[in-house]
Amino acid sequence: MSHTADLVLTGGPVHTVDPARSRATSVAVRDGRIAAVGHDEVRELIGPRTEVVDLAGKLLLPGFQDAHVHPQGAGLELGLCHLADTVDPAEYLRRIRAYADQHPDAEWITGGGWSLEAFPGGAPTAAALDAVVPDRPVFLPNRDHHGAWVNTRALERAGIDARTPDPADGRIERDADGNPTGMLQEGAVHLVGRLVPDPTPEEQLTALLRAQAVLHSYGVTAWQDAIVGAYANMTDPAPSYLAALDRGLLTARVVGALWWDRERGAEQIPELMARREELNRGRFRAGTVKVMQDGIAENHTAAMLDPYLTGCGCSSDNSGISFVEPGDLRKYVTELDASGFQVHFHALGDRAVREALDAVESARTANGLRDTRHHLAHLQVVHPHDVPRFRALGASANLQMLWAAHEPQMDELTLPFLGDERGARQYPFGDLLRAGVTLAAGSDWPVSSPDPFQALHVAVNRIAPGAPEGTPEFLPGQRLDLGTALAAYTAGSAYVNHLDDITGSIAMGKSADLVVLDRDPFAGPPEEIAATRVLETFVEGQRVHAADDA
Repeated sequence: MSHTADLVLTGGPVHTVDPARSRATSVAVRDGRIAAVGHDEVRELIGPRTEVVDLAGKLLLPGFQDAHVHPQGAGLELGLCHLADTVDPAEYLRRIRAYADQHPDAEWITGGGWSLEAFPGGAPTAAALDAVVPDRPVFLPNRDHHGAWVNTRALERAGIDARTPDPADGRIERDADGNPTGMLQEGAVHLVGRLVPDPTPEEQLTALLRAQAVLHSYGVTAWQDAIVGAYANMTDPAPSYLAALDRGLLTARVVGALWWDRERGAEQIPELMARREELNRGRFRAGTVKVMQDGIAENHTAAMLDPYLTGCGCSSDNSGISFVEPGDLRKYVTELDASGFQVHFHALGDRAVREALDAVESARTANGLRDTRHHLAHLQVVHPHDVPRFRALGASANLQMLWAAHEPQMDELTLPFLGDERGARQYPFGDLLRAGVTLAAGSDWPVSSPDPFQALHVAVNRIAPGAPEGTPEFLPGQRLDLGTALAAYTAGSAYVNHLDDITGSIAMGKSADLVVLDRDPFAGPPEEIAATRVLETFVEGQRVHAADDA
């Protein structure tokens, strides 16, 4: 049996995210596993058939893991009417008209990715869409997928008019006479979204594989799919994952978070258990349940302990929506925990965060400490009293780092309606770290960029990449150092994904899930972190991405 390596990466810094050996210069891989980590001595494992990658001073990292992402939906959007890379309303309309002209046989015009800050109050109108597509229904979810822009034909198709009541978990935006204006929030999105034809199974698989290629190009080797199930206009990605597995095309490791239907109760838990058994195959596991507890701050559906302010700075009568009644949530999470499920909470407002932590506490009290590794995602506003509860309860903080910056959606649609005290409690990464909380990280793509270095840039600088000169840091006391932020995006997410025994760091015996960068961002100025690019990505020692200049 040969003791030479299949692959050796050498000649540059290796950031291992392993406290036993934080830095090295060479890594050897054999049979998909890391066989050696060290320096010049590792080169002794180079044989005549060993592939040698000369790092040439560039940094080697463990593969990134995205702890909250929607790949199939992102891949579908990329192939439809894609609006995600501009905030110009006129450009949106130009693209929508062009897409409609290019697809004359499409029954519906759909896609999405537009930004709330492009429109006054974050609410575009059906009339604007009618001007470019009057003859077919248009359905365009916004960037965060908590709302949708529709035209008059779509409203008519869904039977939505002034007499249509708001659903319990959403809102139809209306004019002074009660007529729908073309913007649907939260649960109201489903009133139209349910009518949009599903993409074919082959289109869904193509979308998933398109997204996998994008994620690999950013060094992502594993992720947690934050919704596995049918939700609003999002089709269930589970069949695509199984098809990819059957065809040998799934190159990433994936944890699927099974969707909790908030219109049902505990009777769905046996179904979730059966689905977990059905889906646990190969590189795909489904041992998580996703509970969306609230909405978002920009449309005032994030659940807050105190009411939102109005445009004049006065207190309103709206404190957001708790999608699952808190008492029921405690019971459901206790039963899910007892059944061995991890719970992945969408908890954005401070009331939703507290309700989620209360549910975890109820589960811990009833079941004792189990290795279920519950985690709360988004965490835009966290009350200071709840910060230490994460550590006490063993709950992880799943950070979307890219959002912690001044930009129009924050400055125009959020801060004026939170007020100074609550506004200063946003994205408390530093407080969570100082409290000893386990940090994980994810992108929420297609809500925002899947590029980890965009997010790491904000975590370290608290300024968005490319922000106008003079943009102030956003709550700089909550910044993270690069090593801590990077650990959250690798080892922290691996812990949340129950993959920390084989991934998340570069150590002997672990899977050779590796990323070669075009530079060492630790050696450059912090304001250049976002410029870092991925040259090569490996999963189990197999190259799954190579940039043109690799």
